[in-house]
Amino acid sequence: MPFSDDVLARLDADAARIIGLYPQPRSALLPLLHLVQSEDGYVSEDGIEFCAATLGLTEAEVTGVVSFYTMYKRRPVGKYHVGVCTNTVCGVLGGNQILAELHEHLGMGDDEVTPDGQVSLEHLECNAACTYAPVMMVNWEFFDNMTPQSARKLADDLRAGNPVRPTRGPGRLVTWREAARILAGFNDDLATEGPAAGPADLVGLEVAKEHGWTAPEPGPAGHQAKEPR
Repeated sequence: MPFSDDVLARLDADAARIIGLYPQPRSALLPLLHLVQSEDGYVSEDGIEFCAATLGLTEAEVTGVVSFYTMYKRRPVGKYHVGVCTNTVCGVLGGNQILAELHEHLGMGDDEVTPDGQVSLEHLECNAACTYAPVMMVNWEFFDNMTPQSARKLADDLRAGNPVRPTRGPGRLVTWREAARILAGFNDDLATEGPAAGPADLVGLEVAKEHGWTAPEPGPAGHQAKEPR
């Protein structure tokens, strides 16, 4: 369904703000794709057309970018998009079992959506959070140290509309469309809510405190600062 005049006016204003952050308009393509994704919940043909026309690109050029990055979806996903990592560490510690049990529990495969439109499921590769494996993500927020039981409960809570809190990050979980708008560059002022790091991230800092270690002072350009004793 084509964008209405009201939606186009809003997109034009938001796009102008985004483009103004870059030296060349075409550099704004990635955030603009998140912007149109926040409107439809996926990157529609109208979204591709809007980005191409706004940035002076061909629709083929825009489509090539959309098809390359997996964060851009070409068909609707759930209000809460669930990703399960099965890369090496997560897989060894139970990620594959979690994914398999969610398939069975939700009665659907990868890249499918529950009939109520609440949850979609994606098979993810590394989320760069191996110290908390197995890891899941919902709308790109972390859920750490998951088990098949906690994964099923998470999915059920999302479908029931129960409050769900990520392990790290904001104190509340935003919707898929809200997350897309944040990725487009429009902050929701939640970035400082909740813990930004977990216990495993802070081990090095705690060890340094115990030993009284501090970071070396920066040396002159081209010279290596001495390591602290």
